[in-house]
Amino acid sequence: MSEKYKEAGVNLEAGYESVRLIKDHVARTRVKGAVDSIGAFGGMFDVSALGLQEPVLVSGTDGVGTKLMLAFAMDRHDSVGIDAVAMCVNDVLVQGAMPIFFLDYLAVGKNEPKKIEQLVKGVADGCVQAECALIGGETAEMPDMYAQNHYDIAGFCVGVVEKSKLLDGSRIAPGQVLIGLASSGVHSNGFSLIRKILFKDAHLDPHQAYAELDGRVLGDVLLTPTKIYVKAIKRVLSRIDVKGMCHITGGGFYENVPRMCKEGMGVTIHMDAFPTPKIFDMLAYYGKMERAEMANVFNMGIGFILAVNPDDVKEALALLKEANEDAYVIGEVSDQEGVKLIW
Repeated sequence: MSEKYKEAGVNLEAGYESVRLIKDHVARTRVKGAVDSIGAFGGMFDVSALGLQEPVLVSGTDGVGTKLMLAFAMDRHDSVGIDAVAMCVNDVLVQGAMPIFFLDYLAVGKNEPKKIEQLVKGVADGCVQAECALIGGETAEMPDMYAQNHYDIAGFCVGVVEKSKLLDGSRIAPGQVLIGLASSGVHSNGFSLIRKILFKDAHLDPHQAYAELDGRVLGDVLLTPTKIYVKAIKRVLSRIDVKGMCHITGGGFYENVPRMCKEGMGVTIHMDAFPTPKIFDMLAYYGKMERAEMANVFNMGIGFILAVNPDDVKEALALLKEANEDAYVIGEVSDQEGVKLIW
């Protein structure tokens, strides 16, 4: 143990204790192809174990953003790890790839092993939901970069798909039907605006319950982790020829939906075809935001979209229901570029 390093604010012993506490959480994420590599310099995964003929690797990286500021305020650290996983695996999933492994990065002002365990437990929970292995990560104690009770968390995910089944927008065509999967709430986007509206401008208390949220505590509603759609989409892809998919993240509908379309194509989305969680009504009211602007920032209740042929809609909805997903027919692909939202 280095006393000089400890005097500088870095506690190596706390780091060793953190590793000890997270080992069991890492172990429960093991999947076929994962190689026991925790503690090694690099995480390992045996792609040949998956038996694919022409595997294409699809990768994604993301963080949780300023949602972490709310976690600090609520002193709740057990769910933001799920958010870190969700933001990565849902992006990879859009290409038709199934996530196979994940790595996390934690930067902390002070290494508190119990807090680290909560964070990594959340990451492991997310990996279990996404059926991918947590094969490595990094925890950096940086006392001069972060306040003692602050941290940042980010992740990196790799998925794999047969080359012939890769979804790249080329199969999108007018007349295809859009199926929207319900979000769990605001997910992990727009929190800089959320915090400004609710806490800085409206001076609401995240610890308080509000009638607008059916008596739920505001901070609990906002900290609801991002939904992970892997298992449900895997079920659909096993039976349906899905033409395209989209993850509704930062930028809402206007920025994200065109990313699933090829040039010259667009979509029409009927915004009354699905329920809008009450948190969005609350944000619109206190933020004095018009519906179109809301849909340019938030998911409005739809976290993931599938494009399928009309003949496949009924079966796709049944498969999603079997996977315990709330899903709705929300629109169609058109031959007019852009996103047309109808209320």
